[in-house]
Amino acid sequence: MSLANKPIRKLTAALAALLVAGSAAAFNLESDTPITVNADNARLDDTKGVATYTGDVILTQGATELTADKVILYRDENGLRRIEATGQPAHYRQPARDGQGETDARALNITYSAPESRLTFEREAEIEQNGNLFRGDIIHYDSVDRVVTAEGAAEETNGSGRVEMVIQPRSSQNRQESDGSSQGQ
Repeated sequence: MSLANKPIRKLTAALAALLVAGSAAAFNLESDTPITVNADNARLDDTKGVATYTGDVILTQGATELTADKVILYRDENGLRRIEATGQPAHYRQPARDGQGETDARALNITYSAPESRLTFEREAEIEQNGNLFRGDIIHYDSVDRVVTAEGAAEETNGSGRVEMVIQPRSSQNRQESDGSSQGQ
C-alpha cells in the first residue's frame, strides 16, 4: 500500500503494532490493548524507528487518549520509547483508576517517556484531576503513581515565574446539613 498516494485518515491496529511492540500506564507497555493512531498524514521511517503523524492526530489505548496537531513516535528493539506531541494545545486524557478521578491535561508540547512512565507538559501546561488544578510552564506527571510536579516560567519568557495549584476541599457530596437533613432534591 502506498502512503504517498493518499492522506491517511485511519491507521489500522496492524500499523500501530509495527510501531509499538507491546503497548504504552499513560500508555501501558504491559497491556494487551494496542495503541491506535488516527491522523491525516503519516510517515514511517522503519530504519530510524520514527513514525510522524500530522493533522488532527488521535492516539488511543483503551480510554486513554492523546490528541495533537503533530505526534512523533520513537521506538527501538524494546518497543515504544518516546512520544512527542505538539498542538494548540495538545491534549491528554487518562480515565479514572483506583478511586482517583480522570486526568485531563493540556500543553503546547507533551512528551511521554515510556521507560519512566512519565509525561512532561511544556508551555501553557495545565492538569486537572478531581477538580484539583495544576498550572505551570513545565509539569511532570508520573502516570503510574499519579504524582504531579510543576515549574513556573522564567519571567523573561512572559511567565510569572510561578506555578498555580488549586486544591479542592474533600468531597461534600455525602455530608449532611447541620440540622441533620440531606442537601439536594
